[in-house]
Amino acid sequence: MVDHLSHVFARTLRDDPAEAETVNHKLLVRGGYARKVASGVYTYLPLGLRVLRKVEAIVREEMARAGSQELLMPTLMPRELWERTGRWTQYGELMFRVTDRKGAEFCLGPTHEELVTTLVANEVRSYRDLPLSVYQIQTKYRDELRPRSGLIRARDFVMKDAYSFHPDRDSLRETYTVMYAAYERVFTRCGLRFRAVEAQAGEIGGDVNHEFMAPTEVGEDLFVYAPDGTYAANLEAAVSQRPEPVEPGSQPWARVHTPGVPGVDDLSAHLGVPASQILKCVLYKLPAVEGEDAVRVVAVLVPGDREVNEIKLAKVVGAAPSLLDATDFAAQPALVRGYVGPVGLGTHVHRIIADHHVAAGRDWVTGANEVDYHATGCNLGRDFTADEFADVTNVRAGDPSPDGSGPLAIDRSVEVGHIFQLGTKYSQPLEARYLDSNGKDVAMVMGCYGIGISRILSVVIEQHHDDNGILWPAELAPYDVEVIPLGKNVDPEAVTGVAATLEAEGLDVLVDDRPGSAGVKFADADLIGCPVQVIAGRRLSEGVVEVRTRDRSTTLDVDIADLPKTVQRLLHPSA
Repeated sequence: MVDHLSHVFARTLRDDPAEAETVNHKLLVRGGYARKVASGVYTYLPLGLRVLRKVEAIVREEMARAGSQELLMPTLMPRELWERTGRWTQYGELMFRVTDRKGAEFCLGPTHEELVTTLVANEVRSYRDLPLSVYQIQTKYRDELRPRSGLIRARDFVMKDAYSFHPDRDSLRETYTVMYAAYERVFTRCGLRFRAVEAQAGEIGGDVNHEFMAPTEVGEDLFVYAPDGTYAANLEAAVSQRPEPVEPGSQPWARVHTPGVPGVDDLSAHLGVPASQILKCVLYKLPAVEGEDAVRVVAVLVPGDREVNEIKLAKVVGAAPSLLDATDFAAQPALVRGYVGPVGLGTHVHRIIADHHVAAGRDWVTGANEVDYHATGCNLGRDFTADEFADVTNVRAGDPSPDGSGPLAIDRSVEVGHIFQLGTKYSQPLEARYLDSNGKDVAMVMGCYGIGISRILSVVIEQHHDDNGILWPAELAPYDVEVIPLGKNVDPEAVTGVAATLEAEGLDVLVDDRPGSAGVKFADADLIGCPVQVIAGRRLSEGVVEVRTRDRSTTLDVDIADLPKTVQRLLHPSA
């Protein structure tokens, strides 16, 4: 097809929008791809919609190749479905909730596990109908606290969510492997640099899952990887090689006056010891147990230069912990805020959990359980004990990889996809069951698989741009080639012929037919970012045009007869 820029509803801007902080946000607006409606809510202009549809087409092709069938479910879902899985409450303020005129409560779907599981439960009866895989491409809604980075963290976003239903876990694992490969193809075709990492399931659930992370400086997620190995994981799930325990130190335990220095940094400076020598004692409370009034306090011992990973901790204690607040400390005077230490602590808490790194240290500096006092020479076994040792801290750059492939590195990234082995988390409460070959009633085993369709636009721009604008990968560009006529004497019919020659080879063509200077046209062409530019200038009457790639890696003078072949080669150099 051929479109003319004078007729395309896309006004380019010379200046960055005031509210935009990231490159992708600036270029989406300046390039005429999107316009902000409200915080985290955007309108896709024709150029932006063309790119969005390109991503959707890739996803549809790869989902079909993976054996998944497309359907479309409503965005509006009744409260009852979410109540049955407990997620009406669990999703908290992230969920948009609405009430109809009759007082019935609904939500705008942030995801669709409840609805699709109920649908399949009503349609599938026999093992002969399994496995089954379905997907949709649809707008989702999440009331993000701080929408930012253009389409990367929006409140209204386009997502592909697929769901698979199986007779057993072996069948689920087969489909999971197929989907994993499909995701690799999707992101490769979109031109993304990405890495699949082990991850935490969050609100979705499931015991096995992987995130597909795209490295970028504006990413809100951190992922850990071994540059010289294959290990990779989200920071929340990452582990390092367990340190070797050491023998207790020989320093005597001593009480030290440390007035007004409750924090690690201040204490380190006050005593002249590294933070790694300080033993933090972080106090958490567990959710209340029915029939018990007492608050269950868990003490977590970690080196001062490491942070508690609360997701790991939740797995150890079997519940979601929360830090003690001022009211909790006031109710338990034996726990001295800012000066808590492990010596004698066992009588005042429900449980003491020490990170494995605690066993690899000695002669600790720690709280003395008294205001303005710390203790030095504190040693495990001699002065304090723990009820349990576990991995409850975040991995740090330089830690040894768990597979022994060298030190770990940490990069910022954006999650562009996430796949889960859900098991029976939803099929049990929603009664998605089938009759097996023996006539036994069995719960289906499930998987789910999400891709952030609209998020991909922003992430691709973050990874593919220069100082002048966007450099779209060939499969995502709104047009394959932009034709730029230059000079007052250029024959419009000859320009039309150039565009028609390209269109005849199945290429999408944008012609900048606007009056204006060469500088303005070149600036807009670079801003919009079509991968190939054809300049129809002074040699057009000779049947010759200039062809150049958007990244300026190639510039050629080409006969019009050879133009389609040349453009195709530049778009697909490895074909």
